Amino acid sequence: MKCPFCKADNSRVVDSRASADGFAIRRRRECLACGRRYTTYERIEESPIRVVKKDGGREPFDRRKILMGLMKACEKRPVSMDSLEEIVSRIEHHVTDQFEREVPCQFIGRLVMRELRKVDQVAYVRFASVYRDFKDVAEFVDEIRPLLKKAAAKKKSGDSKKRS
Repeated sequence: MKCPFCKADNSRVVDSRASADGFAIRRRRECLACGRRYTTYERIEESPIRVVKKDGGREPFDRRKILMGLMKACEKRPVSMDSLEEIVSRIEHHVTDQFEREVPCQFIGRLVMRELRKVDQVAYVRFASVYRDFKDVAEFVDEIRPLLKKAAAKKKSGDSKKRS
């Protein structure tokens, strides 16, 4: 394994454990040349699932692409990288459970939005605006309205509990 910092190919494993989802092994490595540490993941190589794009094209499923989209949506938001990795693992698990060869990109997009909605509503709206290709402010308002109603209901139930 080449060091991402100095590109030397000699490292030692400092720590090794199963990832949160149990489908990968997380390894902390130390480069013997420069002494820096980095994390690698070892996964089972399965028959590749292909994503069917909106235009009918197909490309290999790539968890890094999902992670990059999540990172963009969560930029400057209080969401940890560990949380994002867990979301990607859950999405990957759903995809491999429900599909053998091909998965529609819409399925993945809905999973990402569902996960983001639970974690950070601002990130959710950011992702939804790109994923659903909002054309104007009215589409933003339509997406935010249910979130506002839910927040108001939550606040109202919290206020009534305080008075009791």
